[in-house]
Amino acid sequence: MTISYSKNFVKEAKKLNKLQRQKLLERIEIFNDNPLHPALRNHQLKGKYKAYRSIDITGDVRALYVQQDGEVIFDAVGTHSQLYD
Repeated sequence: MTISYSKNFVKEAKKLNKLQRQKLLERIEIFNDNPLHPALRNHQLKGKYKAYRSIDITGDVRALYVQQDGEVIFDAVGTHSQLYD
């Protein structure tokens, strides 16, 4: 599985505080080893986000990704309210 990051994801990740960025890196490492690890709470989204899946980074921070041809593309990261407005 190949993991890549959209420009938007990188931009938003830089806005996270140091602890959140550290947690993001840890969670992506876990994801790389086991995308369905229970700590990630990986789940399919609905409605206008139905093409995306979400993983938990911290209590309120989520990372959204899409899967295309064996590639995972992380596309957005932020708080629940930032992502789902």
